[in-house]
Amino acid sequence: MAGTVTRDPLPAAGGGRQGAPLIVTEDAGLLDDLLRLCAAAGATPEVHHGMPEPRSGWEAAPLVLVGDDAARRVRGAPRRRGVVLVGRDQDDSGVWRRAVEIGADHVLMLPDGEQWLVDRIADVTEGVGRPALTVGVIGGRGGAGASTLACALAVTSAREGLRTLLVDADPLGGGLDVVLGGETAEGLRWPAFAASRGRVGGGALEESLPELHSLRVLSWDRGDCVAVPPQAVRAVLAAARRGGGVVVVDLPRRVDDGVAEVLAQLDLGLLVVPAELRAVAAAGRVASAVGMVLRDLRVAVRGPYAPGLDDREVARLLGLPLAGDVPVEPSLQRPQETGRPPGVSRRGPLARFCKEFWERVRVEARAA
Repeated sequence: MAGTVTRDPLPAAGGGRQGAPLIVTEDAGLLDDLLRLCAAAGATPEVHHGMPEPRSGWEAAPLVLVGDDAARRVRGAPRRRGVVLVGRDQDDSGVWRRAVEIGADHVLMLPDGEQWLVDRIADVTEGVGRPALTVGVIGGRGGAGASTLACALAVTSAREGLRTLLVDADPLGGGLDVVLGGETAEGLRWPAFAASRGRVGGGALEESLPELHSLRVLSWDRGDCVAVPPQAVRAVLAAARRGGGVVVVDLPRRVDDGVAEVLAQLDLGLLVVPAELRAVAAAGRVASAVGMVLRDLRVAVRGPYAPGLDDREVARLLGLPLAGDVPVEPSLQRPQETGRPPGVSRRGPLARFCKEFWERVRVEARAA
């Protein structure tokens, strides 16, 4: 159980680590539980049996967890936001009076409120700022070049100094780490997260992934696992987004439960469509399925163009906003053969397309 004492809300923290939570209790059993929950949230708390000395410890901690046994000892502490009174006795009506006496924002009873508390600890430890701008890329037909464009968008974002995470959501695509030349790079792949439930620590996730070309990559390994439970997909992508910056997701053309979890967290999607009638017809079916979950879906048209087609006509036929004309260059079609990741050349046409795209969507995000 978690209850709220009416007070002004704790201000949202900026990005980055915010410091360690403070635990105040002499109850050994309660302390063990709180330490376990802090570990689950990726936090290492500071522990005191009474008011910390100097008092700045009380005032500086991003979150203070006061055991009900210690409420009397902290009654004279300076009032501050972010204080949680933690107890076990569901039938003790006096806990609310003690919460008011110490200026607590919340009253929480274990074990019922454990998940709420893990989420709150993780929020203040990681920082809760603006979530990452999250873009999904999906091919209108097989071989449309969606994976290459996704890699190019991520490489371009990282080159501009933004925290960037590239997520491979297509288990049958061969692995984006291969496209980036990092199939042997150390770090975790999707199967390692298959058992994830609840909340995944954003910082721990990022640090565990391979780093290639100044960005982090969550890809598939070469094993037999070709599926991750939807709840694990939800938890991992939510953790990726909490870190801010940019998240690019390479999507498969089928929409299953796991892909639906990804689509629900996207800010916008790019449907890559070769400029030929058969590709447009196939893309229409993909757009229909994706559009059931994702509201902002735009078409990125790739030449060469069939007679009678241009990028605007393709967008009109699909009934989607036009994101632009994806330039044709060798790295777009055969990235593995060049030895250079897509978009790595700052002066190349693909990199220019990606740079202009990011500039445009960031303006839109600021205006929203």
